Parts: sequence; C-alpha cells; structure tokens
Amino acid sequence: MTRFFGRRGAGRNAEDELRAARAELERARATGDAGAQAAVQARVRQRLEEVFRADPQAVEELGRLLSDLAPEAARTYLHLVSGGVYHGPVFQGSHIHGGITFQVPPAPDRAGTSSARPDQVPAVTVPFSNRTAELAVLDEALGARAAVGSRPGSVDIGVLDGLPGVGKTTMAWQWAARVRDTFPDGQLYVDFAALRDRAAPETAAGADVSEALAMCLRSLPGGDDGIPGSLAERTNLFRSRSADLRLLLVLDDVSQPAQVRALIPKGPGSAVLVTSRHRLGELALDGARLIYVRPLDEQGGLALLRDRCGAEATEAEPDAAKRLVALCGGLPVALQIAAARLAADEGLTMTALAAELDDEAGRLTGLALDGDELSVSAVLGPSYRLLPPDAARLYRLLGWLPSRVFDGGVAAVAADIGTSDATRLLRRLAKASLVEAVGDGRFRMHGLVRLHARECAAQEEAETEQAALVERVSSHYLALTACADRALRRDRLRIVDLTDLLRTAEDPFAAADGPAPLEWLDTERSAVLAVLRAAARHGLHTPAWQLAEVFTVLFLYRRYSGAWKDSLELGAEAAAAAAATADTAGQVAQATAAEARLRSLLSRPLLDLGENDRAGAELERAVALADASGHPVLRASVQEFLGRYRDLFEPTRAAEAYRRSLELNELAGETRGAAIAAYFLGCAQDAQGDHEEALATLRRARGELENREEPDLRMAARVTLAIGVVHDHLGDTGEAVRELREAARALGEVGAAHYEAQALVHLADIAGRTGGDDDLVRAWLSRAVEIHEAAGNGLAEGLRQRLEDLGG
Repeated sequence: MTRFFGRRGAGRNAEDELRAARAELERARATGDAGAQAAVQARVRQRLEEVFRADPQAVEELGRLLSDLAPEAARTYLHLVSGGVYHGPVFQGSHIHGGITFQVPPAPDRAGTSSARPDQVPAVTVPFSNRTAELAVLDEALGARAAVGSRPGSVDIGVLDGLPGVGKTTMAWQWAARVRDTFPDGQLYVDFAALRDRAAPETAAGADVSEALAMCLRSLPGGDDGIPGSLAERTNLFRSRSADLRLLLVLDDVSQPAQVRALIPKGPGSAVLVTSRHRLGELALDGARLIYVRPLDEQGGLALLRDRCGAEATEAEPDAAKRLVALCGGLPVALQIAAARLAADEGLTMTALAAELDDEAGRLTGLALDGDELSVSAVLGPSYRLLPPDAARLYRLLGWLPSRVFDGGVAAVAADIGTSDATRLLRRLAKASLVEAVGDGRFRMHGLVRLHARECAAQEEAETEQAALVERVSSHYLALTACADRALRRDRLRIVDLTDLLRTAEDPFAAADGPAPLEWLDTERSAVLAVLRAAARHGLHTPAWQLAEVFTVLFLYRRYSGAWKDSLELGAEAAAAAAATADTAGQVAQATAAEARLRSLLSRPLLDLGENDRAGAELERAVALADASGHPVLRASVQEFLGRYRDLFEPTRAAEAYRRSLELNELAGETRGAAIAAYFLGCAQDAQGDHEEALATLRRARGELENREEPDLRMAARVTLAIGVVHDHLGDTGEAVRELREAARALGEVGAAHYEAQALVHLADIAGRTGGDDDLVRAWLSRAVEIHEAAGNGLAEGLRQRLEDLGG
C-alpha cells in the first residue's frame, strides 16, 4: 500500500500518511464516531483515486498484487471499505494495517465513462437511535414520501445545522440509507472538511467547490471525459449531466452557501442534503428547509448509552447514567467518548465517571481519548479558530460569564464593548453554532461549549480579566435588579443604598414598552443567582449582599424556596465578610444591619423547607445583630419574622413579638411596617380563638395598606385572605367565600401566586365541607397544583391526591 500511495505522493511521506490514517481510524472506531471513520476512509479513497486517475496501470498492478495473495479478490471491483457492510468477495491481508479492506473489480473503462450507479454516502456503522422527529422533517422536506419512480418537478434542499458534535453527519447518512430506493440514479457524497484539509494554504477561493464538482462529474455518465478546468464550466456541465437523473447529494460540513448552490442538480425529483456547523440562512432564498439539530434529551442520551454500553450496564446504574447525560449536555460526541472510556476500562463505573466529570475544571479533560487527539475540545476547536478576532474574544469571555443564558446587554458588559457591537458578534457566534438564539434577544451557550470557551480564555486572556468581568457583570445585574425591585415596591425596608448607582443606570422598566419587572426577575432568576455565586466566590462581598437583598423582591411574589434560601445564605455570609473587612464604622454598621436583615429573611425559606431548628438559630442571630445596629425599623422587621416563627412553635408568644414590632414601627413613623405587623397580629389573634378582635385588627391593617399614597395591593390582598379565614372560623361561610374569592383574584392580579394558591385551597376546603360545586373545587385545586409545581413546592403532591379523589 505504501508503494501505491507514494507513487503520486509529490513530496508526501506515504508511510507516515498511512500510519496516521490507521491511528485516526482506530480512535474513531473506539468511540463509535461514524463521522471520523468516514473522514479517514474518504481521504484514503481520494488518494487512491488520484493514483488511479493519473496512472491506470496502477489498477492492474493492484489487481495482480491481490491475485498473488487471494485470487478470488482480483475479480472484484477496487473499493475501499472499513467495518460496516461488504459487497462481493473481499480480501483482508493481515499485513495491511488498520483493518482496511478492499473490494477490487475490473479496471474502469479507459474511455473515462461512468455507468455504475453511484452509492457514495458512507454507511452508519454503529447503532442509530433517536432523532425520529428530525428524520420525519427530512422525509417531508426532501420529498422522500413520494412514490419511487415519480418525478416531482422541484429539487429539494435540506440543511442540518447545529453545534459541532451534535450528530448532523450521522443523521444525514442514516436518512440517506433510508431513502436509497427513492433516488434511482444514485447518491453522491462530498466531504468538504476533507477537501479543506487537502487544500494548500495558497489555494484560490472556490477550489474546494471546483474539486467537488469534478468528483461528482466523474461519478456520473460521461466520467472523466471533457471535465473543464474552470468552476463556471464545471457547474454548467454538472447541470447538464444531472438533468435527466434523480439524485441525492449529501454535502457534509459545508461552510458557505456557494458550496451548495454550485452542486444543486438539475434533475427533477433530486434532493440535496447539507450538514453544516454554520447557520446557512441564505439558503432559504433557494428554498432550503433549515433544520436545527439540538443535543439529545435525557431519554435520547440514555438510549445512546444503552447502544454503546449495553442495556444491562446502563440499567445497573440508572442515576449515574442520567447524570452522565446531563454532564455531557446531551451532546452525542461527548456521550460517545464517555461510552468509549467505559468500554476501554473495565474497572470504571458510570458512577465513578460521573463523579469525575462533575468537576467542571476537569470535565473537558475527562471527555477525551488519547490526550487531546479525540476530545470535545478537538471537535470544537475548528469552529473557534475560524472566528474573526473580535468574535473570538467575545466567545472566550462568554466562557467566564456566570450564566449560560444572556442577552446583548450582558454580553456587552462582559466584553466591555457597546451593545450593538455585542449583538452583532453574538449573531456571528450563532451563525457558527457556538451560541443559540432562544428568543427575546437572548442567547444560550451549551455547557460543554462554555467550558471550551473558558479553556480558551484561560490560555489567551490576561489573568486579571476574569475578576474584572465578574465585577462588571455583578454591577450590571445589581442595577437592573434594583430597578425591578423599586418598580414593584418602592417603600419596603431596604438596608442597601444604591442612589449613586441608580442615578446613572438606565431603567428599562420605566419605559411604557419595557419589560414587566416581575416577569424579568422570574426569567433572569437563574442568571441572577449565578452572578451572586460568582460575586461571592471572587470576594465581591458588598455587591453580593446588595444583590441578595434586592433580589428578595422576586420571592415575595413567587415562592421558589430553594433559590431564595441559596441567595440569602450567600448574601448573609457576604454581609458578614463585608463587616469583617470594612474600612469605616459606617460600613461596618451597614453590613451588620444587612446581615441581620438577610438572616431574618432566611428563616422563611428554611421553614418552607422544613429546616425549623436552623430557622430559629438564624432568627436568634438576626435579633442580636438588629439590636446591636440600633436601626428601629430593622428591629421591628426582625421581631415580625420572630413572631412568624413562633406562630408555628410558640403560638402563645407570637402576639408578643408582633406587638413589639408594631410598637417599634410606630415609634419610627413607619406606617406600612406597622400595618404589616398588625396583619400578622390579627392572624395570631385568630389562631388563639380571638376571632372578633382579629377581624377588627385585620380591617384596620387593610385600610392602612389600601389608603397609602402608594397602595400596597399585594399586602392588602393577603389581609383580605386572612379576613376570609376569620369569617370561616366565625361560621359566616358566605362572607368567607366572598372575601377569599376577592383575595384569590387580587393576589393573582399582582402576581403573588403562592398566596393565591392559599386562597384557592381555603375555598376548596369550604366547598368540601359544605357540599359545594365539585367542578369549582377541581378548578381551584388544579390552579393551586399548577402554582406549587412551578415553584417546586412539595404541597403540590397532596393537592394532586385530592384532585384524584375528586375524579379530576
């Protein structure tokens, strides 16, 4: 084989070339990477074709060589295959390294004509599962449902794009195999990655397209005869030769629309299937159907692991298998590498591999075979290297961004550039499939792509840049969250003073067409929490506690107890650290007050999550810190939270704490705080059986909240809920239902879903006791379940059971 490769090598080292091909093929087989296997095969096939086209004697010489080794092989056609399906007699010499098998027929017609039906799309040599939806879209887009032999008038084009390693090539091959009979004149295959690899650096633009056309022309009737030298002439000849044929062209790893347009056959009923890591939206002008290939979902990822590792191994460690799918982000190439590692090391379990990959710092290293030669980083590398410098810099910095989802404004802050420039560069990254547009001007970065970007940043950016980026992004989110907080409730207690920051900040919520502040907070919940964690990790103590405090407004409306707990824990610890490292007495006092505020708030999600003892300990610490601060309104607020804790564990002492809170608020002239304390006092009175007194207290509190200059509609609605409960306790069912219905309406209107659910459950309870309408009960309970499920609240389970008991 070395002699055949070397005879037209023109300076190439044939032995090294074969050795490299063998090593690459073995790695591809080890991981089940069909795309990599085919790329190696294509390069070897193309080298042999170069030899045979230039020297037809080589065909006869190879035939004589094989006749000496295996006479029956000399009667077959020369065809390179590797693994997969073999047609006709084959020879596999033990001295031909790398498991490469040849099928050798008589030499081609010297006249250069080609009459054989081309069947060039590589076979899928590993089990293929999932992608049912995408294959169905291809069936529809490329006319595969048309009856065999029919001649539709158009040429259909389908484009599979998506991030590198997502499985576009394998899907294209699988679809081609499914529809072989639909294209009676054959299937042509061009691997543009292989053409790019072969091209010299000085190769003129369009040379790859010209070579692709020559390859296709040689495979059609007419063969080598009269193939012209220019791209334009080859394009015209291809159209002429394909005019009466029904062909499928699979164009793999296309990088620009021009590569496709030149290769669109003219024959009616033909089709072109393109794969690309770039978004080729321009091809929509040619009628192409653009199909974005996403990573596998959990079930698809598990199916891939079962195919590679076996059902028994996967089912023996179900949780670890699911964790592996999540850690790989459903990216097929990553899952294939993980499966190859498991296959190669009998002592490595899925649980152990998942534990190894759980560490972000070493995840990309763990998703590699033979060092970096076959790895997720190697798969992503070409896309990164093709980026222009400004887009490459943004890509690197996005790797350091705390959140995987972001908009142009956040990207601009991360890179310290203008928003319009950042948006333009994000579109460039999206076109390269390195980020994905998810709507509303927001983009998402796949977890493994993000780690690759971070890896590139660590290699190419200054050491100080990551900390500077986190500081910029923390300030950006602090300003936006503070604006949303104030848009929702201007007069609630805050320790933080952001006057200077907000004076220069743009407030998007002030515009008539701006986002709704509560919905923005909900949408950005994960991002804000990620930024808060990053700020704390980088020692940005003051911005961290400030962000935690203003972020709390979301959880007053939407009860995401786990996220609320995490943010308050981070904020309280950051406030303590800020007090310990402060330079002035004023800074110490503010940080101490912030810690008291955050620890008192922390008691609420802790109680929601059943961490009762810890909630009591946090309140004890908060009381001490608040008393030390001398801040009267803060002290009143902490007493209110203490009363709410006592409602559960020391109900006879709860009213004492509420009265103390009411007193401190009145001394400070804090009328809203006093009204809220009165609300909780009324609830405590009702719990102790003082229903009439409770009703009077609650009505006074509601009047104060409704008649303020800026009415507090959320808290007033909560008081209405409590009044409805008191009426129920007094036996006044009609009034109870009226108040509770009004409370549910008002709470839903202001977005206080957690308390809306409370009102609905009370209504369902009353209806259950009094023989109310079952349809109404089902509607109330269904809405309550929906609310609690969205918040991840365990109350949903019990309510679902009630619905089932009702037959709903």
